[in-house]
Amino acid sequence: MDKGIYCLVFHNGACTLPVGALGPVQFSAGWHVYVGSALGSGGLARLERHIVLARDRDKCPKWHVDYLLTSDRFQLRYTVAAKTQEPLECLLASAFGGSGIPNFGCSDCTCRSHLFFRRKDPARELRAAFRATGLVPVITKTLMNPKRIRDS
Repeated sequence: MDKGIYCLVFHNGACTLPVGALGPVQFSAGWHVYVGSALGSGGLARLERHIVLARDRDKCPKWHVDYLLTSDRFQLRYTVAAKTQEPLECLLASAFGGSGIPNFGCSDCTCRSHLFFRRKDPARELRAAFRATGLVPVITKTLMNPKRIRDS
């Protein structure tokens, strides 16, 4: 199984959601990007778990990002992933950076956040952040006419 790192890209309206131990979190209307690692035994197949959870919202959330995936306020629009054996998740989070939700998705590292906010679709910024990390991003749309787009 291919290993790597990935981003989940959500579009949402303004809302407040309970997020596990973080408690109620206020989210601005716009786009949120979650940076994750797929270096475990399942590798990048982890993305399929996220997509299934976003479509079947009746599951109980386990991780911070699951609260977004199971919320009807957040739509998972696309994913961005790259194959790597290196632990580059935090480097990618730093390269993308910007306004983030403090302590979201980063309980196992020293990053300030792994969930970032943008007012506009961040696709161009994400491609640049992946390239700055030395990776070739693959964007996969997850809603309405899914298709893979290879970035070269």
